Amino acid sequence: MTTCEVPVERSAPLLGRQFLRLLVIVLGSGLSMYLLTSVVPLYLAANGSAGLGPGLSTGAMMLSAVAMELVVPRMLARWGYRVVLGLGLILMGLPAVALMFTTSLPIVVLISMIRGAGLAINVVGAVALIADITPAHRRGEALGLYGVVVGVPAVIGLPLGVYLINVIGYRALFAIAAVLALSVLGLVVGIPTRTSAEEPHVKVLHDLRGNGLLMPAFVFAGVTLAAGISITFLPLAAGNHSLAATALFLQAATAPGARWLAGRYGDRLGHARLLPLALLSATLGAAGLIFITTPAAVIAGATLFGIGFGAAQNLTLTMMYDRAPTSRYGQVSALWNLAYDGGWGIGAIAFGTVVATTGYPLAFALTAATVALGILPALKASRSLPSS
Repeated sequence: MTTCEVPVERSAPLLGRQFLRLLVIVLGSGLSMYLLTSVVPLYLAANGSAGLGPGLSTGAMMLSAVAMELVVPRMLARWGYRVVLGLGLILMGLPAVALMFTTSLPIVVLISMIRGAGLAINVVGAVALIADITPAHRRGEALGLYGVVVGVPAVIGLPLGVYLINVIGYRALFAIAAVLALSVLGLVVGIPTRTSAEEPHVKVLHDLRGNGLLMPAFVFAGVTLAAGISITFLPLAAGNHSLAATALFLQAATAPGARWLAGRYGDRLGHARLLPLALLSATLGAAGLIFITTPAAVIAGATLFGIGFGAAQNLTLTMMYDRAPTSRYGQVSALWNLAYDGGWGIGAIAFGTVVATTGYPLAFALTAATVALGILPALKASRSLPSS
């Protein structure tokens, strides 16, 4: 066994070399994703696909990620973290180049689906590896630190991508996104092949009853549904790129800090106890977009939603890891990311369909109501289930 394959000891520092390499990989792939997340819908709208195109591109990317996440645990068990994460970076980077040469809706959707598969590989592999190489008593803090780093690309990429459209144009932006993902490919050499004994034939949706995993997954899916909607449709609904860029920046900027604080204090106070507060913040934030023509409401809503979204990410994920054996970490990571990407994708597609009939205010009201549905089961969990 090589040095890079030895699990981290409980007394080892949290930021080991493996962890640091992984965080840099996360930065590169995340920037590649978020630079284009709000840009591709605008690109389609600007080239004659303003109807279902914007929601379809985001939805296809996320639902493709959902499909891939069902098999990533088996990929990890068979090939290990190093090979799988490398494949994810390639699938994120190379298709971005193809966007430079087409405005066809079917082709852009196909490219989005390939990038979604790469995204799924990266997020499932990264989260499983972090849980694998950090001690259990500091897992919430480690996932919180990961949340800060994975949030940085959103803070930079979401508003910057929208801003740069009028500065360097779409094609240059697509090229930058490709380079960002591929430039960190060499760092996978320092990632371990595998550490703990992952069950080689575990199915993501197998044996979920009675283990406490479904509640946080479903609750989190409601929050991510609202996240996918705001990131996809806020620039279109606001009709003001400056306001949209500011709101997206605040939403993205508040999430990492909230995610880290939720992990840090969740380790001490209990993650389940903090989840209802996170969901309340996310609900109020989503409701702020009902007043899409009022800049102050949009800004306040984006900020509150970012706080709730960031905290809910860490709280639900740590709750799920605390209820699973080490051999199922890949399954937990995949299930949580299914909730993340599934909610995001379904939200974008459904909202795009509904808003044509209801208009933006009512559609945003329905979004907030969906997030609010998770508060009651979260309150029940905080009283009756283990909190950490």
